[in-house]
Amino acid sequence: MAKAMVLKGYGPPDVLVAGEVEVGEPGPGQIRVAVKCAGVGPTDLEVRAGYLQAVYPLDPGAVLGFEASGVVEAAGAGVEDVQPGDPVAVFLPGLGGYAEQVLATYWVRKPGSVSWADAAAFPASAEAAARVLDQLGLAAGETLLLLGGAGSVGTIATQLALARGASVIAAVRPGDFATVEKLGAIPVAYGDGLAGRVRVDADRVDAVMDAAGRGGLPDALQLAGGPQRVITLSDPHAVDLGVRLSEPVPERIRPELEAVIPMLASGALALRPRITAPLGDVAQIHRRLESGDIHEKVVLTI
Repeated sequence: MAKAMVLKGYGPPDVLVAGEVEVGEPGPGQIRVAVKCAGVGPTDLEVRAGYLQAVYPLDPGAVLGFEASGVVEAAGAGVEDVQPGDPVAVFLPGLGGYAEQVLATYWVRKPGSVSWADAAAFPASAEAAARVLDQLGLAAGETLLLLGGAGSVGTIATQLALARGASVIAAVRPGDFATVEKLGAIPVAYGDGLAGRVRVDADRVDAVMDAAGRGGLPDALQLAGGPQRVITLSDPHAVDLGVRLSEPVPERIRPELEAVIPMLASGALALRPRITAPLGDVAQIHRRLESGDIHEKVVLTI
């Protein structure tokens, strides 16, 4: 049995309690990882609160966490690229990161120059950023409007888009202007009148990536001339507006992680500023994230 922070049901942060889970042996194409660090993302909070029950129908005793880093303990049949003792970063679309051990199907080897905390902070965000830019077909010379440019996904997406030769306009809070400018994006403020503010800085918007899900899609559709090249990661009104809600593509997850990790290892890719906290403090961390008391990425140490 592995120690974990488990859900006793959907609800406020207090539904996260200390418990144990039986992880078991890895099946074909899986590895079992002794977790060093686990990332906390905004979707974790939505899953815990019950807003995403249709996508993540969890029973009591379920474990949150889409990303983690750690050491391979065991490898299932068909796994040839890692072996016990190897350091890895894992993406967990089925959740499970808030625990001492986890079974993973999607991983990438952790380079020595990447810390355990950074390795746990990047998989879910990097996968989402790379996936949506590919789905948008963003090309050199185009302009991307990025809603949520200062978040974990937006920080990576900005840098990947600029590396493709595109320009980025990032919709963020005024307090985050300097952050996105440092990454190389043009900042604009969220809220009413977004479309007008974007037009001041850009003759056109070729594609829109919504990494925030905070209601900016009507302006995005106006700027992009329709939903053809507008994709959101989480806006609940996407279907009503004809906008595509992007989800992981299983066969693309490993290639996406493998394309990004060398940039992180070399220092060419910066992550969102982060803080660390013990696993047992995760309920308090969820509470502080919901209140806006924490603006950094949070990584749990196991």
